[in-house]
Order: sequence, then C-alpha cells, then structure tokens
Amino acid sequence: MTRHVWMIGGAQGLGIDTSAIIFGNAIAKAGYYIFGNREYYSNIKGRHSYFQVVFDEKRIFSVSSYTDILATFDAETLFQHFTEVRDYVIYGIDYENTSLDMVKSIEPEIAEEVKKELKNGFTVKDVINYLTAKGVKVIKVNYLESLKKIADTFKVPLSVVERSKNMIAVGASFSLLGLPFELLKNAIQETFKNELFFKFNTMAAEMGYNLAPNAYHLTVREVKKDRIQVDGNTISAMGKLAGGLRFQSYYPITPASDESTYIEANQNLDITVEGGELRKGGAVVVQAEDELAAINMAIGAALTGARAATATSGPGFSLMSEGISWAGMNEVPVVITYYMRGAPATGLPTRSGQADLKFALNVGHGEFPRIVIASGDHAEIFWDAIWALNLAEKYQTPVIHIIEKTLANSYTILDEDLLTSAPVKIERGKIVYPTTERFNRFEITEDGISPRAFLGYSSIFYTGDEHNEEGHITEASNNRLKMYEKRMKKLETADKEIPEEQRVNVIGDGENVLLTWGSPKGAILDAMDDMNKEGLSVMMVQVKMFNPYPVTLMRKLLEGKKRVIAIENNYQAQGAEILAEKTGIFATNYILKWNGRPIAREEIIYAVKQIIKNGEKKVVLSYGA
Repeated sequence: MTRHVWMIGGAQGLGIDTSAIIFGNAIAKAGYYIFGNREYYSNIKGRHSYFQVVFDEKRIFSVSSYTDILATFDAETLFQHFTEVRDYVIYGIDYENTSLDMVKSIEPEIAEEVKKELKNGFTVKDVINYLTAKGVKVIKVNYLESLKKIADTFKVPLSVVERSKNMIAVGASFSLLGLPFELLKNAIQETFKNELFFKFNTMAAEMGYNLAPNAYHLTVREVKKDRIQVDGNTISAMGKLAGGLRFQSYYPITPASDESTYIEANQNLDITVEGGELRKGGAVVVQAEDELAAINMAIGAALTGARAATATSGPGFSLMSEGISWAGMNEVPVVITYYMRGAPATGLPTRSGQADLKFALNVGHGEFPRIVIASGDHAEIFWDAIWALNLAEKYQTPVIHIIEKTLANSYTILDEDLLTSAPVKIERGKIVYPTTERFNRFEITEDGISPRAFLGYSSIFYTGDEHNEEGHITEASNNRLKMYEKRMKKLETADKEIPEEQRVNVIGDGENVLLTWGSPKGAILDAMDDMNKEGLSVMMVQVKMFNPYPVTLMRKLLEGKKRVIAIENNYQAQGAEILAEKTGIFATNYILKWNGRPIAREEIIYAVKQIIKNGEKKVVLSYGA
C-alpha cells in the first residue's frame, strides 16, 4: 500500500502550516504525489488548526478520514484527533498529565465527544493508553528538554527556538517513513533563508529523526516528469495571468485574498506577442475600500478594454450583486472568481461549502446572462480561469468561476504537462475600433452579441437604465422587448457554441451515476478503484458549467441508469435540484455534507455501499474536527 496519511496540529500562530509544507516538500522530493489540506479557525492566533498531508505514488485528489501518523506538540491536538490514528502518534511527555478540562481553547461540544469516547479518565495519558490498547505505537518526545538544548547550542533565548518543536515532530515522522534525512534538510533550507533559523530547525528535525524507527520502509521514487506544487489560490492566479489578465481588484476576505496577493507579487511578466516578440506586460492589482468598489473597478477596467476580474467570498459576493447586475445590463465582460465558503452570513469563514450555487446562478436582480462554471481540482482551476476570461469577452457577460475553500487552501503536486498540454488560446470576441463619431455599442444582432469598442474610440454611452442600441436611456415598450431579448439571446448562442462535452466531465461507466460538481470530484476519483474492486458499478458525472446547462448531454448520460446519486457539500443538493429543473431528471439518492469540512475518500466508499448494498436513500457525512 503506497497511500499514506500524515497530520500535524497545534495552536494557530505556532507554525503549523510552515511545518506541514516543509514535510510535504520533502515527500515531494522523494518522488511522491501529495494532497495537503489546511483546516483552521477564524481567529488569528491560539485556536486549534491542523494540516493533513496524503501522499502516494500516483496523483491524489482528496483527504482521508484517518491518519497513519499523528504528529502533536500540544494536548488539544491529541484530544481532537486521537480517534483518527491508525499506526503512530508522536506526543510530548511534558504534557501527558494535561487533562481535558485544562485545555480552555477546546470547544465544549468537542470536549463532550471526547469524554464519550474515553469514558474513564480524561488526560493525555488516558488518550495514549486508549491508543496503545488499539495497537497504535507511541513516539515520546521531551520537547522542553530538546528546545533547551537547541537554545543552549545557538546561545539564544528559549522563546526564539520554541516554534522549532514542530520540526522535532516532523523529523520523527520522516524517520518513520524511512526516507533520507537529507531530503528533509533540503526542504528546511528552501524555507528558512535566515542561516540561524535554518540551523536550529535542522537540529530540531534531526533530533526528532533520531527518535523514531524506520517503520514504513518507503523508498525514493524516480520522477520522470517535471512537477509543480501549488494551492488553489495560486493556480487560479497563474491561470488568470496566463489568460491575459490585465486588471484585478479585490477587498481582503478569506479565502479569496491570497489569489490577488499572488498576482500582485507576480504582476510583471514577459509576454510573447504575435511573431514571437517578447514584451513587458502584466496586471494591475488594486485593493479596493470594499467589495462594491472592487466589482465596479473591475467593470470600469473592462470597459476600457482590459481583461478584468475580481475575487471574493460569500459576504463580499453578496455586496457585488448590484454591480454584477449593472454589468449584465451593459454587457460588460468581467470575471468574478467566487471562493465559496461556509454560509449563511459570516457562517464558517475559514471552512468550505457548496451552498451558494443557486445564488451564483441568480446573483443580481433581473434576468440577464450569467455564465457560471465550477472547478473540481487544481488543474481544472488553471484552465477554467483562462476559459472564464475567454467566455466573458466572447459573450460580453459576467462570468462567475466557483472555487471552494477546500481547493483554495489545499495544495497538491501536479505534472507540469497538465498545464502545458495545449497552447493558451485568447478569445476576445467582437472587438472593433470605430472611427465614426457615434457608435451603436448595443447593436441588435442575430446572435445577440454586439460589436464592442473600448471607451475612448467613439462616443459610447453606458447607463444602469434600459437603453437603445446607442446606449441612450429609453423606456419605450418595443425597445424594451428588443433589447431584453437581445441580451438573453447571448446565452442561447453560448449554448449552441460551447460543446456540451466541455461542460461535463465523465469518468468510468457503470449503472450507478455519482453526480457531483466542484471539490467532491477528488474524493470520488480517489475512491473509484476501490469501489469497482468491491463490485460497485459506478461512474462519475461532474457538471462543470451550470449556465448554460448541458441539457442534452446530461439526459443522454443519465438515461437508463439504475441510480443517480447526488454527492454535494450542501444540505439541499443544489446541483441535483438544477439538474431536475433543467432536464426533469431527479436524483434517486443523496450523499451530502455541510459541516464545512471536505468529503474524505473513505466517506465516499462507505456512503456508496450504504446506498447500493443497504438501500439507504440519503447518507449524511460528518468527518472532520
């Protein structure tokens, strides 16, 4: 078995992410694919966060509901995750007498669950006894003694080296895998440019490495292709830049902000133009005063001819509603990258969800074309970001690109050729450069798409009111009929021109359809081999474009199937509801999760079995601390 799961946890602000990324980098250097998922509370420092890294010889797409190795350096991580451990736990003897009641940051509901599981005795030592009784092996670490030794060696205060206890746990974990320490050392060096930090973190990792045996006997794998390591925010930014983005606005909000900050940090590019000439170019990034300004700035940039986008999450998207409606009325090509998270209201601001799909489809008052796409993995995010920019300009309409927090804050290893397998094609649509004094910006055409000129080339009028072909305000009845129909016809044109096969992703063939969209795709892909081996005849149908909906292809794919099992991260199965609305086909069964955590591979296997073998109508999933 080559799939392994590792987890580290601790209080936010103590380097959990950094240590997990170093561990993942070292695993990648050994030739393995990884999928790392970050879960964190919506506060800056102090509350529990954890990072799971799954790795395998083949590409992986999802988290697991268990961990082979749990690396801890505080009591709360043990209390939160002890039921998930299968093989090894790394813990500190300096907190083994800590009781559950002493951990003030743990939420009361979680504490009650811990007490129910342990039944008698609620200290770290009791957790360790519980685990050893189940066959879990223990690696004990004296963190305080180790940190003092590091501080004395480098003649620095203990507080300076305190975070390096993470690296002790990482070192012990790496030793358990049986991989060469040099790989971990290289990963540490790439992270810490400061020589002192590199040295004492390396010493900490080596201390941990010497504490643990070689338990898994993993070997370094040969890497035959170039690979990259990216998270969802970064690869969306990369896709936008590759797709010719020239303006991005945003207001800081979790988990969308990292995309804009990446673009800003990499906004100066060498661009190959026609004929192979290299020119300097890039994107302007503006942090607006709020989301209302952000959408309106992006609209303004698009009117001048820039390829323009903004990025936001739930509450910010709500504020953008009026601006999106204005863009619909004025046929503005603007992309809104919608990082979907836990809702409603502030909801779970650092957790994931898929409960805003219908909102995205209907955002903004009134009827106007909105193209809505949703990505299911990191490679898709890259190409969909380019696709969104092309769709916006080709059909002169707002395009909403949905990326969930699950994908935004997870990182993975990709073969580089997944991003270079085809040339990036830029489609700008019906752009003209008029020389006349007046220009009919909203000319009625057979396909509903008017020639588009940029501001400054002629007299062009834009207004939030209904208007005539030239753009002047009018409330004339016949004009209203014509202009309304002209705008809506663009969606019909898009439906004719965009191949339905591009709007749906189909994997496998079977009598049971696993109908999904977005991030659950990953857990399904990872589970399909095991499900087929167990005789569960399944195929995945992933909807990538919800508007215009691939009606004909979906009817064809689902015709005659024994079951249509909707798998979604929301309560209502909104994707299945849209299927029913568009095609008249209803899901027969449901696998749903709405606790803000991603669907795990093992949850899919369990739930599909419950439906196919035991006849369950609906299975609600709940894994995740």
